[in-house]
Amino acid sequence: MRHNKTINHLGRKSGHRKAMLANMASSLILHKRIETTVAKAKALRMYIEPLITKSKDDTTHSRRMVFSYLKQKEAVAELFRTIAPKIADRPGGYTRILKTGFRQGDAADMAMIELVDFNEAMLSAAKPEAKKPATRRSRAKKADSADAAPAAEPKTPKAKAPAKPKAAPKAKAKPAADETAE
Repeated sequence: MRHNKTINHLGRKSGHRKAMLANMASSLILHKRIETTVAKAKALRMYIEPLITKSKDDTTHSRRMVFSYLKQKEAVAELFRTIAPKIADRPGGYTRILKTGFRQGDAADMAMIELVDFNEAMLSAAKPEAKKPATRRSRAKKADSADAAPAAEPKTPKAKAPAKPKAAPKAKAKPAADETAE
């Protein structure tokens, strides 16, 4: 049973796994989105989210702590300079994992992991929706129709069309002849 095993070893020794996660975290910080397998994406999310939380506090100590995990000056500078101010009000959940299908060679389950506040396509799509809040009953339709009615030409009451005469009721079907009469 797989009880109390929180770390996915990813089929690697610990040194290899730590180096791979550090490189992937640096790539994610620099490029804002990377494509990898689902298992690596989930492991990377567990690795990078505490680092992003530490980057909210821009002190020398937090920079050194993050550098001990990332091991790249450019990634640390990018994290503290551009990413930390943008996610300052977000209380966690800095990454998003989107499944993209299967890899052609070995059918591995692939995913794209990205930083949530840096996806311009989703952010631009969300802004027009935010302008128009949804209501249960549309007051806009009532206001539009009220404004449109006075602007239109005054309507004259239409004469009623003559009513059609009702069709005569159908005659009831006659009962079949009795067979006893024979």
